[in-house]
Amino acid sequence: MRALRLSALKGPDALAIAEVPEPELAPGNVLIDVHAAGVSFPDLLLTRGEYQIRPDPPFVPGIEVAGVVRAAPDDAGVAAGDRVCAVTALGGFAEVASAAAATTFPIPGEMEFAAAAGLVMNYHTALFALERRAALRPGETVLVHGAGGGVGTAALQVARGLGARPIAVASTGEKRAAAVAAGAEVALDSGEDWVAAVRELTGGRGADVIVDPVGGEVLRQSVRVLAPEGRLLVIGFASGEIPEVAVNRLLLRNVALVGVNWGGFLAVEPGYAAAAAGRIAELRAAGAIDPVVGERYPLERGADALRALAERSAVGKPVLIVRP
Repeated sequence: MRALRLSALKGPDALAIAEVPEPELAPGNVLIDVHAAGVSFPDLLLTRGEYQIRPDPPFVPGIEVAGVVRAAPDDAGVAAGDRVCAVTALGGFAEVASAAAATTFPIPGEMEFAAAAGLVMNYHTALFALERRAALRPGETVLVHGAGGGVGTAALQVARGLGARPIAVASTGEKRAAAVAAGAEVALDSGEDWVAAVRELTGGRGADVIVDPVGGEVLRQSVRVLAPEGRLLVIGFASGEIPEVAVNRLLLRNVALVGVNWGGFLAVEPGYAAAAAGRIAELRAAGAIDPVVGERYPLERGADALRALAERSAVGKPVLIVRP
């Protein structure tokens, strides 16, 4: 089968199309004919050898796919011919992928494959962050950084669906427009004084919940604009810097830093994944969720999709179209 294979831990430049063996059906797994593959920040880190898992090359990256089930065990919850979205351990940038049955879910309704390719990583993470980790309440204010990207637009839609008031922060006019289209009440420029703007928008109180996939100075400034009993959700470090925080600020202001690791939580509570898929289907049926698909790349141009993430120029969720 055709796949986008990494030959060395040298980033996107080391990716090239290759013929590789198809995966075999393993116990507890599902084989999927991939139609679209989501491109995410962990994929970029994997190509550099900077992710929390570090497979030796050559290997096929790609941790999120949408397609049609080719084969599945009887107890998988999905069957051959079903349209599904899934998280894979690796190997998603290929014509056929293997995914754990526990993280393979039916695609809600008539959603296209390109949109579904961003559903699991982005929307499961957003739901876990806001509903489970932050215990978000209707009427609360949610500030979302990196709001024009895949995780950011998902967080805005989930926050709106849960009855919150979403405010976006993004770096370009195109990203801010995408954030507003995704449900943000207002989109602020990350290059301007967004701290003062958030205070003004909230009557001086600050944001009840802040979604931060950026890290670095963004996180440090976010602590300053948390409302009393506010929760700052640490989702990632797209800036490349893992920040340090003076914890006396948390004590004095009665605020909290909250870690968000959806994948890690499934090892603790495996049944959560299916429950979250059900909640996401409910939000989709209610009209709250409509994934923002960014640029669509053919499989051969997967390296370009990863470069867009590295340059932080991607708007929405970049997707590889594996089967046009």
